[in-house]
Amino acid sequence: MIGSLARRCLWRAIFKANGGFAVEGPLPQGPCVVVANHSSHADTAALLAALPARRRPMVAAAADYWFAGPWRSLVCRALVAGFPVRRGGGGTADLAHAVHLLERGRVVVVYPEGTRSRDGAVGDFHSGAARIAGKAGVPLVPVAIHGTRDVLPVHGRVRRGRVLVRFKPPVHDLETAQHLIEGDIS
Repeated sequence: MIGSLARRCLWRAIFKANGGFAVEGPLPQGPCVVVANHSSHADTAALLAALPARRRPMVAAAADYWFAGPWRSLVCRALVAGFPVRRGGGGTADLAHAVHLLERGRVVVVYPEGTRSRDGAVGDFHSGAARIAGKAGVPLVPVAIHGTRDVLPVHGRVRRGRVLVRFKPPVHDLETAQHLIEGDIS
């Protein structure tokens, strides 16, 4: 809990100092799988700043990138509560770990596109998030993140800008989640 609170306070302070930060919509009670658009490394920081610390969010992070070496792995675990998943198909170990976190009442963040968007458009969602939610018996919570692509573009430097995180109503299928996010982003 202390780690979650420290991460939330850190990222909120950084976003507020860098141009502003706002959150809209409620997060439902109980465990859930948060699915969001992904166009910047700042997306995870924005979600951790928006999610209640008492829910102890954990973030599914690309094993081939964030856990490729000991230093990057340490940074990922410490700053964003990341746990490794394989992008090309998680397998049973990745699924079981995420389900275990949800069974303990936590929130699990998944970027169902599998990678950051290069043009800001929402890409096709892969099925992993829905499989995790289904196995754990929890809803998917679509989240539209605005402004992070301008604040930290792919292969760019940090710029000033306002970030908005908008929680949508919980759903039970990935197609509806994707449509809700796309409708908000466009």
